[in-house]
Amino acid sequence: MTINPDLQGRSYPAAEVYDVGREKIREFARAVKATHPAHFDVEAARALGHSDLVAPPTFAIIVAQRADAQLIEDPEAGIDFSRVVHADQRFTHHRAIIAGDELRAELHVDGVRAMGGGAMITTRAEIFTLGDDLQRNPVATTTSSILVRGEGQ
Repeated sequence: MTINPDLQGRSYPAAEVYDVGREKIREFARAVKATHPAHFDVEAARALGHSDLVAPPTFAIIVAQRADAQLIEDPEAGIDFSRVVHADQRFTHHRAIIAGDELRAELHVDGVRAMGGGAMITTRAEIFTLGDDLQRNPVATTTSSILVRGEGQ
């Protein structure tokens, strides 16, 4: 199956909420060998002006990959995940991710470029919380590029 070139410009709405918990932050920090005390100790985080534990910057990948799954699982996309190679990941943080955040991510397909029998797909996940007034409060923007190898590659 070939990649649908009409994916470019498509958006996938924020689906499920990701609740950021203290233990999730601690576990992720250990996994990526982030050692700053603000990832483990609430008082250390508060001393920096945060209300709770602070997630390492790459923690946003958890929420972004959940959003990316909507694209991968979309039958109209034509993506065979067994042929996917992750090419690039970038993060722009609008504020720190803090324990207690309820994060949502809306996915945008910003680019689809044919490459031989495959394609390079660039996505952007806008990660946000909802305020009391249901306004979006930006937390992070992630940009990801995946290469979907064609048959025989």
